[in-house]
Amino acid sequence: MVQKPRMQHRQKKKNKGVIIGGSTAVVLAIVGGIFYTAMTNDEAAPDTTTPNSITMNNEETNVSQGNDSQQQTAPDVQLSEETTAADNEPSSEANETAQQEPKQQTEATNEQQNEAAAQAPAKEIDATKYIDGQQPATAPTYINGILLANKQYPLPKSYNPGVDPTAQQAMDQLIAAAKTAGFSITAFSGFRSYEYQNTLYTNYVARDGQAEADRYSARPGYSEHQTGLAFDVGEVGKEDLWLTAEFGETPAGKWLVDHAHEHGFILRYPEGKEHLTGFMYESWHFRYVGKEAAAKIKAQNVTLEEYLGVYDEVTSNTTSSTSQPQAQQQVSEQQEQQEEKPQVGAKTNDNQQ
Repeated sequence: MVQKPRMQHRQKKKNKGVIIGGSTAVVLAIVGGIFYTAMTNDEAAPDTTTPNSITMNNEETNVSQGNDSQQQTAPDVQLSEETTAADNEPSSEANETAQQEPKQQTEATNEQQNEAAAQAPAKEIDATKYIDGQQPATAPTYINGILLANKQYPLPKSYNPGVDPTAQQAMDQLIAAAKTAGFSITAFSGFRSYEYQNTLYTNYVARDGQAEADRYSARPGYSEHQTGLAFDVGEVGKEDLWLTAEFGETPAGKWLVDHAHEHGFILRYPEGKEHLTGFMYESWHFRYVGKEAAAKIKAQNVTLEEYLGVYDEVTSNTTSSTSQPQAQQQVSEQQEQQEEKPQVGAKTNDNQQ
């Protein structure tokens, strides 16, 4: 009975030792684990940082890495942009060129057309001939304020102004000035109506044929005498020289050529200008154009057609030269035609011209 308690005591002591030993082992294990964990953390992260600081460092690292990446690729980006810009510039220039090409082509075409028009002979019109099929005029032609009547510029059949008062006054002054200079001249033919000119022309054709009559006499509607601004002039006492080229060789005829412009007159059909005026030389036919125009025509030694610029080009052939009328009409005048001229050397009793 006494031994049994001792064994129980020993058993209790043994169990207590086991418990203590086990507890100690557990404690040592825990301590060891903590120590191990601490050592491992020290090796992995020597710096003691908070989770927040770790996150911030990571973001800075990412930003830094991003900046480094940008710095490294920036030259490439610049090159790419420059290359793109360089590539785009030709494209832009190409677009501008493409836009300009139609305009340039149009301008080039216009220049070529203008050059071709300037070089190509325009429609040739013989100033010595009438225009076939020309319609009757409906209004007289004024160019730069000057009435023009010739084989290309006709007058309406109804145009019947009579003698122009200003022109008549100027003729009277010219006659007076000639008298002062020692010459007795007279205007033996002035205004002619359409009907009267028709009678004269018909008679000339019957006598000399139409081709010859057309050289010195205007068809009805084409005569300067119908304007009321033209006069046939001769020297009194020398009627045998009226309507002849010889009158221009006389002192009176020469004086008229030298001084007519002082009173607003021009020798309308000068010698050697038939290809421009359409009519043969008439030393007796003077036309009133006003003092200013007459002075310029005299100084330039040109015909009325040249002064008015109604022809672009003419040749020097008297009978077959061609000329081109310019579109230069102030009052709507239609076509072109002629004038009247008495035959050189032929004397008439009916004041023909």
